[in-house]
Amino acid sequence: MRDDHRPSYRPRRRFLESATMTVMMGALGRVAFAEAGAPDIQVVQRGTGDATAIRPLRVHASEAQLADLRRRITASKWPERETVIDASQGVQLATMQIVARYWAREYDWRKIEARLNALPQFVTEIDGLDIHFIHVRSKQPKALPIIVTHGWPGSIIEQLKIIDPLTNPLAHGASASDAFDVVIPSLPGYGFSGKPSATGWDPARIARAWIVLMQRLGYTQYAAQGGDWGNAVTEQMALLAPPGLVGIHTNMPATVPEDIANLLKYGQPAPAGLSADEKHAFDQLDVFYKHGLGYAQEMANRPQTLYGICDSPIGLAAWMLDHDAASQALIARVFSGQPEGLSQDDVLDNVTLYWLTNTGISSGRLYWENKLDFFAPKHVAIPVAVSVFPDEIYAAPKSWTEKAYRNLTHYNRLPKGGHFAAWEQPEQFTDEIRASFRSLR
Repeated sequence: MRDDHRPSYRPRRRFLESATMTVMMGALGRVAFAEAGAPDIQVVQRGTGDATAIRPLRVHASEAQLADLRRRITASKWPERETVIDASQGVQLATMQIVARYWAREYDWRKIEARLNALPQFVTEIDGLDIHFIHVRSKQPKALPIIVTHGWPGSIIEQLKIIDPLTNPLAHGASASDAFDVVIPSLPGYGFSGKPSATGWDPARIARAWIVLMQRLGYTQYAAQGGDWGNAVTEQMALLAPPGLVGIHTNMPATVPEDIANLLKYGQPAPAGLSADEKHAFDQLDVFYKHGLGYAQEMANRPQTLYGICDSPIGLAAWMLDHDAASQALIARVFSGQPEGLSQDDVLDNVTLYWLTNTGISSGRLYWENKLDFFAPKHVAIPVAVSVFPDEIYAAPKSWTEKAYRNLTHYNRLPKGGHFAAWEQPEQFTDEIRASFRSLR
């Protein structure tokens, strides 16, 4: 790959020290603090007079806002304990009370705030909405740009661990030829991006915005990666096939054949003749369709009803923790003193970001906007790389994946990891990204 895909744009770092304009991020990034739905975090950026300009950004939560968070956690009104001995009724009371104690007494938001502010962060307006993104440039001259998209209930917090290994490969035992420039945007309605004030921000529209973002950054050739909603957006980018997009990588591919999907939809048993991997994927999906889709169905149908997650931090945390059984079990173990991949701070960094930006409902509206079948093949034609982590919602078999992506350039099954792969297993995830795009540089 040529090295002329790297733009000449350089952030004006002096502005990070001299910014004078303070705004509260909301719809279009200009919502007054007292307005309903306003976040509890300040975003400092420079007024340029050009909405499409790339504006550096810093964040800061006031002590009053953090004190209010702790007060609300301490004042939580608890239900009785679940009537079963497992998590089949939802996130268990004991887990949530451990979360509450740590969150109110020991957790320190300032650590992640400093970590975020140490990274180059920016905002630019695309299609009438402020889009926030992290943009870290490699020192290697032939680095391949990549845009990495998170999902729900994730955020930019998910990808922080992979930034340095991707941009600085020599410090992590890899070759200079494996270097990437990394762009990590916040989805509309998430984190520090604007909250749409009208309908229409579905995965296809977000994909078009991401293409504009990469063009605005000056990139003429780049890759894209995503899982969860990130996969939906990334596949839509691939279907649009902009001239600069060389290929995509996904850790949550859409590969379920139509006949299998119909059986799952109506609760029918697996057909005869499935391979062991196909039967395992069918069983995983069967459990998810029967027991794990409640959160998605509520947000797809009635996201505005979830006022409680904007008023109660414990309500928000429980709603976010109950995404899928494997992730919930992992987080429960973490808060019981068995860290593995994630730490207590990792989990609460993400939840607190949602709380301070007041994005519980605005993020959930993406489910309402979406009209795509999440797991159905989309017939992507450009090169696709797939990494399969065993504790994902379903571990896509190679047979399904080869049929779903006719230009499959990489497929690998990993020994460990789940839905939040970049967050839980950053080393394996980084290795997969490197391997996925070596042939496309």
